[in-house]
Amino acid sequence: MAADGGQGPGATPTRKTAMTVKDIARVAEVSPMTVSRVLSGGKNVRPALREHVERVIAELGYHRNENARSLRPGQRSGLIGVLITNIGNPYYAGVVQGIEQVVAATGRRILVATTNEDADLERQLLSDFLGRQVEGLVVVPVGQDTERFTTARLNDAPLVLASRTVADVPADTVLIDDVHGAHDATALMLDDGHRRIAFLGNKVTVSTGHRRLRGFRSAFAARDAVPDEDLVVLGLQDTEAAEVAMRELLGTPDPPTAVFAANNRISVGAIRAIERARADGTISGPPALAAFDSFDFADMVPFPLSVIDHDPAELGRVAARMLLSRLDGSADGEAPRSVELPVHLVHH
Repeated sequence: MAADGGQGPGATPTRKTAMTVKDIARVAEVSPMTVSRVLSGGKNVRPALREHVERVIAELGYHRNENARSLRPGQRSGLIGVLITNIGNPYYAGVVQGIEQVVAATGRRILVATTNEDADLERQLLSDFLGRQVEGLVVVPVGQDTERFTTARLNDAPLVLASRTVADVPADTVLIDDVHGAHDATALMLDDGHRRIAFLGNKVTVSTGHRRLRGFRSAFAARDAVPDEDLVVLGLQDTEAAEVAMRELLGTPDPPTAVFAANNRISVGAIRAIERARADGTISGPPALAAFDSFDFADMVPFPLSVIDHDPAELGRVAARMLLSRLDGSADGEAPRSVELPVHLVHH
């Protein structure tokens, strides 16, 4: 019988024993050094080989246990993993602040990491968090990959999705009322007589982008109207891209008379483009602007602005409470829960 218990090259180790780097190497048919390099970021490993090893690691559900030396058997780590998309965005800073307020009251600490809307980085950070034996996770997901959020892949760690959803993932979710917020802001512009309303949005694979676009379209449908699809611009991931898109729309022969900006970064880019177009005479007056999510100095914008506002810290607090109820057992047996927090229109 082989010294490894009968497992030859390429054999899959059983889940009853603790998995090691050598187990991964045997299944992937590479050296343990190669596996270690991939786990450390993939430096000096060919991309194709790195992807092969990463697939094996994912299939086996392996996570490096960074806390193994410091935790006694049965001892909890006291850590909650928080994944957001951009710590430089004040919105997500508010979400983290709310999470921390609730978690700190239980004596736990949070680990925060940012994905920068990178799905591969999200996968790696989830693995890193689980390797540190986090008790639970609050995640603002990047896209719609359900596989990385399965119970088995998360080692049974409770998960709360915050601000965004992932279809068919059985997790607690806390959202804001994206659809009605977008509908009401768009309806206000339509009722003011605007028909050429631009929509500046991010990726529709991001659930907030999809939901806010749905609310925008529903306001038109409720008035037996349709938006001009030439004025619908999607995939805007940062302020600079939004500014370019807004500038191009304002430079057309028949520019929009109103604009819906689907998040705070897009709003800032749109405002910059509008002000520069006013300064150089491209437009004589600014279009009406409705912005989803507030942002710093919104009240100082030099033209009328409507903001679909809400409290990101409250979203974080609700997400943290949902997670803690899973950890303390008070939500045992309950089906995945979904909460939508209200929004309100603020006119500046």
